Amino acid sequence: MKKIFAIIAASVCCCATATAQQSYTLEQIKDSALQNNFAIRSAKYGVEAAQQQRKEAFTKYFPTVSGTGLWFNANKGMAQTTINPSESITPELGAALAQSLPQEALAALANPISISMMKNGTIGSLMAVQPVFAGGQIINGNKLAKVGEEVSKLQLQLSENEVEKTAEQYFWQLASLQEKMNTINAVDTLLRDIHKDVDVAVRAGVAMRNDLLQVQLRQNDIQSQRLKLQNGISIVRLLLSQYCGLRDTSFAISFQTSVPPTIQSMMSDVQSLPEYQLLGKQVEAAKLQKQMAVGQNLPTLAVGAGYNYHNVLENNHSFGMVFATVSVPISDWWGGSHAIKRKKIEHQKAVEQLEDNAQLLKIRMQNAWNGVEESYQQLQLAQRSIEQADENLRLNRNYYRAGTSKMSDLLEAQLLYQQALDKHTDAFADYQNKLLEYKQATGQ
Repeated sequence: MKKIFAIIAASVCCCATATAQQSYTLEQIKDSALQNNFAIRSAKYGVEAAQQQRKEAFTKYFPTVSGTGLWFNANKGMAQTTINPSESITPELGAALAQSLPQEALAALANPISISMMKNGTIGSLMAVQPVFAGGQIINGNKLAKVGEEVSKLQLQLSENEVEKTAEQYFWQLASLQEKMNTINAVDTLLRDIHKDVDVAVRAGVAMRNDLLQVQLRQNDIQSQRLKLQNGISIVRLLLSQYCGLRDTSFAISFQTSVPPTIQSMMSDVQSLPEYQLLGKQVEAAKLQKQMAVGQNLPTLAVGAGYNYHNVLENNHSFGMVFATVSVPISDWWGGSHAIKRKKIEHQKAVEQLEDNAQLLKIRMQNAWNGVEESYQQLQLAQRSIEQADENLRLNRNYYRAGTSKMSDLLEAQLLYQQALDKHTDAFADYQNKLLEYKQATGQ
């Protein structure tokens, strides 16, 4: 019994039976998950999109340049009028014209003349407008875009934490199942030894055949547990392979089973947590949105220059110009005042949410540490239970050999020993998960 216990308790790695299998450590599994998991790629896309949005906002500082071209051909002139020369000729001018012009020309002056212009033509312009004052919308818009980029980076960090947490949970789940498989193998070896002893005793007539049947039934139960464990290991290995982007689904994992004799709390400042920083960015964004709402209701000033060309009057004409524009949103002030108040409320809500969640984050850190302490104590208890169950099994086996104990008592001792080993395995995996939750809760 001491030998079996020593093999399980002192093992430092858990490998599959095939030596050709690829073996991964916990750090390798987490690195693979960070590189290949879809959630990480999606978060990185978010960072890249936020960076492009920040660059887009920066272009608002520069002049906007626009060009316009127009060609038209109407069915008749867009500018038409009729002139009657006789209405503007005084009698004195008429007498003078009668002496100098022929009779046909004088008759033509007496009839109205129709004039038509702008029947076809081409118009082109090139304008550059530089904003001078826009109520702070450009400055605050750039600040808001920068905050958006910082938020996307914090969200990427949170996604990395979540992916690492899930990958490590899968890892320790697989480690737990494989350790239980080691326990099954050790127990199977133990039962084979018991079966051999009982078979010899039955043949010698010093034990009943019923004892041998009890051992065989327990061996069948062990084989049933082995099948369930094999299926569980296969499924968890597939899940871990898919989550981490591993091509090989028959890999093994290696891990250290050593646990520190004591643990120490390493509480950190709540302000260093990415969750707190993300809430702080939400407060900053709400403040900038409030300032932008104010700026939307202020006058805007811009200056510009342009070059224009047209030939609508049957000749080419081009000219340059400079101009200044002032825009006052008079009719928007009524609704804008309510928009500003709404943004103030949202800002205050973000401030109070930051204060409330800061307290919850402190509680989460303390709760995570309590979980580490509890799981550590459970692990120590499980370790002592193995020692006690091992001694109980040794005594019952000696008692049975001496004929002072029943087979049912020996098999009960064997079952208690197996349960102690499984509880220790579960406690070790739980301790690792609680330790991970604590590290993430404290930003380590």
